[in-house]
Amino acid sequence: MRQRLSSEPDRYRGRRRVPTPPRSRYAVVGVSAFVGAGVVALGAMSTMPDAKAVNPKVLANLENSSLASSQLAEREADNGAASRGEARGTTNTKASNEAAEADVWLLPLQQYAFTAPFGVRFGKLHAGIDLAAPEGTPYRAVHAGVVTAAGYQGGYGYAITIKHPDGTEAVYAHSRRLLVKAGDTIKAGQVIGEVGMSGYAYGPHLHLELLVNKMPVDPVALLMQNGVDIKLQVESVYAGMAAES
Repeated sequence: MRQRLSSEPDRYRGRRRVPTPPRSRYAVVGVSAFVGAGVVALGAMSTMPDAKAVNPKVLANLENSSLASSQLAEREADNGAASRGEARGTTNTKASNEAAEADVWLLPLQQYAFTAPFGVRFGKLHAGIDLAAPEGTPYRAVHAGVVTAAGYQGGYGYAITIKHPDGTEAVYAHSRRLLVKAGDTIKAGQVIGEVGMSGYAYGPHLHLELLVNKMPVDPVALLMQNGVDIKLQVESVYAGMAAES
């Protein structure tokens, strides 16, 4: 057997190690995987009645508003924590209670499973979030306002729309029964309907939409700005105050 000369290239010597990606690249990959998982989860929703066709301009606006919502949520969390800490240290007068009640945002259900997020799939927008709960479970208004619509709304089934003092609107869909009517003034935490599967629904759940200037926004981000983490099922510090009033 011929002895390999030292001048001959080693078959391993020419191979280059693949450089380890920087940490920031791992972060991008992680975020991409998370977003990808969310898109896959939205696959079944592309045919649902609350999946709305949107044009590219609207999609761009949604992306921008989502980024702005995230930044605003961070500022609101800092400011809200400070203001809530000050509020707890002051005397609870009737006026402050009424102000807190008017401002409070709450969870729509006490117990539920978060089953579908807000987002786009194949050019269709699932304009809200889905919270699964047993049929007949009472659900509550997340914020005070006036009922602008209550009745059967096609694919949404029995649904309620409430307009809040700041102009935002909330839509509660697929109800089994409605407990309010158009024109009613609603307090945060007031029971307004029961979970069902009316309209086009694959199981009992509450479909919750939040709209700003008539445009749907991610309820998770908007609720977070107002002290409610709907994924962790955590309410505002004023929740107990509103429930007692």
